[in-house]
Parts: sequence; structure tokens; C-alpha cells
Amino acid sequence: MNDSTENQTEPRQSWWRRLSSGLKRTSASIGSAISDLVSKRKLDAAMVEDLEDALIRADLGTTVAARIAEAVGKGRYDKAISADEVKTILAAEVEKILAPVAKPLEIDTTVKPFVILVAGVNGSGKTTTIGKLSAKFRAEGRKVVLAAGDTFRAAAIEQLGIWGQRTGAQVVATKPGADAAGVAFEALDVAKAAGADVVIVDTAGRLQNKSALMGELDKIVRVMKKRDPAAPHAVLLVLDATVGQNALSQVEIFGKTAGVTGLVMTKLDGTARGGILVAIAEKFGLPVHFIGVGESVDDLEAFSARDFAKAIAGLE
Repeated sequence: MNDSTENQTEPRQSWWRRLSSGLKRTSASIGSAISDLVSKRKLDAAMVEDLEDALIRADLGTTVAARIAEAVGKGRYDKAISADEVKTILAAEVEKILAPVAKPLEIDTTVKPFVILVAGVNGSGKTTTIGKLSAKFRAEGRKVVLAAGDTFRAAAIEQLGIWGQRTGAQVVATKPGADAAGVAFEALDVAKAAGADVVIVDTAGRLQNKSALMGELDKIVRVMKKRDPAAPHAVLLVLDATVGQNALSQVEIFGKTAGVTGLVMTKLDGTARGGILVAIAEKFGLPVHFIGVGESVDDLEAFSARDFAKAIAGLE
């Protein structure tokens, strides 16, 4: 039995354990800041301001931090407040922000193949995410074709080939430096001939200049539309949580260049800046489909607003 099949029968609790331990660095930094503040004095305006500063440092963003601080202060001035009370309010406010964006990636079964374009800067975990998505789709019994459209990096082409072998997906690839749009076009042809359900297209993530990136992505989309005017049916942006505030500008750039329809956030286990996902949700309102908290095939899961909010607040 492969990794992905085992994951279907694993209890939900094991994902919660991975999520809460993956977000431990984020929740610990927020939690210690909260404990330091509330242990010293009764709640006053200065404490609320200090709390807001602590939440901004956790990359939750100024708007979200102000909203949470205001919720904590409401009707509680000159009263003692415990760290757990603050964390509960924090979790509730974060959940309110995240609930509207927590949406599963829906594969329209009336469309064959359903084409997913995956974008993101190099190092964001884009190719690994494609592999994990492939494993999920294969475990659901779908036939998958992977297109190695990041032709700038030989390593990306090779990595996608390995994921294809691991997950039983067909891989369409060419030599490094070849035309990415041509690879995407061929992948659609291969998928149609094979009766595939899903095509996942990898893309280059070089950001030396925005116009080159825009040109590349635009060409891939234009060429795919010659085969299927509705393609791509979904455009996923993979974000690395460890880059913090920089992720906001990535959403902005790729949103304009690639018409992003949903987000995947990876490497939440490697950072104390997991709050950036909340700032992104508040600012852009884009659907968050999946989050990743590790390297294994099971460490990419559908995004749950409540679970994330509890984990980031350090609540059990």
C-alpha cells in the first residue's frame, strides 16, 4: 500500500497533531508574547497596544493585529485576563477571517481533462506540491498527467519524473531550455488521448523581472487555450510560509500575471511566521485550498480555518 492510500484511512487526529506541531514555532512565539504581557498587569490601553505589536511581529498584518487587539480589549479594561482567554479570542478572530477562504479544490468531473496550472517562485515547494497533489488525485482513482513546464531547471524536470513514477502519473517532459508552452500543449494532447482526468502543469518560478515571467505564463495559457478554450480550469499559487511578508507581494504579482484562483501554503513547520497566511487571507480573499507542514506525501492537507486558527493560537 502506498503512502497516499494509507492516508485515506488515517484518523483525522494524526493530521491535527502534525498541524499543531508544525505550527509550534508560530504558536510559541505568539503564546510567549501573550504570556509576558498578561502576567504583568491588568488589561489597559498600553497592554492592548503591546499585544497588537506582538501580533504584527508574528506576520498577522496590521489590520488583523488591530482587529484582534480590539476584540481582546473590548469591555475588559482594568480587569485581569489570562493568556488562555487571549488565545481563545485570537483563535476566534483568526477563524472569522479564514472561514470565507477555506475552500476545497473542486475538480469538475464534466471537464476532461481538468487542467491545473501551478505557479510560484523557485524554492516555494511548487514541484513537490504537484507531486503530493498527484498522489491525492491518484488515491481518489483519477488518471493524472504531469507537465514539466519548468524547463529552466533540469532538477525540476527530474523531480517531476520521480513523482510521476511514485504516484503512477504520466509525465510529459522535454530537455531543459525547451519551450514551456510546447510542453503544456503536448500534455493536453497526451491527456486527451489517454482519457486522463487531470493535467497538472508545472511552471518556471524565476522572478528576475516581472515582464519575463508574465510573458512566459501568458504564452503557456494562450497555447493551452488552442487545445481547450477553457484551460486552465484552476491556477494555483504555491507560497512558502518562511518568506513572511514577501508572500504578500508574490500573491499580488502572480495574481496579476497568472490569474490565480487559489493558494497552497507550504513549509508552515519551518517558520514562526505562519501568521502570514492570515494576513494574505484578509488582504486578498483568495481561496486557500491546501497547506503543507512537512516533506512526506501525507503532509499536504485540505485547509481548515478552525484547525489552523486553534493551532496558531496554541490551543488543543
